Order: sequence, then structure tokens, then C-alpha cells
Amino acid sequence: MTTIETAPASGPEPAGGWCLRLYVAGQNPRSVRALQNLKALCETHLAGRYDIEVIDLLENPTLARGDQIVAVPTLVRKLPEPVRKIIGDLSNTERVLVGLDLRPRR
Repeated sequence: MTTIETAPASGPEPAGGWCLRLYVAGQNPRSVRALQNLKALCETHLAGRYDIEVIDLLENPTLARGDQIVAVPTLVRKLPEPVRKIIGDLSNTERVLVGLDLRPRR
């Protein structure tokens, strides 16, 4: 199942919006946790500026080819460029923020 969730906007879509794609394999605990962690992170750091597309590879495995997905869950930042990928349940917030370029490396 492919679902798209958009952050509630308080006005017009801001320039530089974020397009995030989360690849999962069904409703297993790691996939569910990854989506929960991603939503929390986005609401805290990108409120009103993001779209999340969730792609379930159990339902459509051919979609993994486009982004070269080899493990799930995997988060792909499509926009802003460059494309970035983060594998795992996204529970290490600091690592995810650095991986998405929301926080500089220490």
C-alpha cells in the first residue's frame, strides 16, 4: 500500500518543501516504529514543510528498483536535493538529523 501524508499547512506551501519516501515491508514492528519516528521528527523540525510517501514493498516489490532499495525500512530524501538514504527504524534522532542535513556533523 502506498500512502502519502502531507503536513498540515498553516498557509501557502513554503519554498524548499521536503519530499520524503519511506520504504517498508508490511506492518512489522520496525516499519511501524520507523513511520512513527519519522512523523515525530518531521513535526518537530519540518512542521508544515514536508510530504511523506510510504511504500510497502510486500505489496509492490518492483518499486524498490527506482531508489535502489536493498534493506527496509529505508528513508529516501527526494527533495531537497541531493538524494539521501537512511536505513533503519530512525530511532537515533541525532543520526537522522545529520543524515537529512538538518543538523551539522559533530
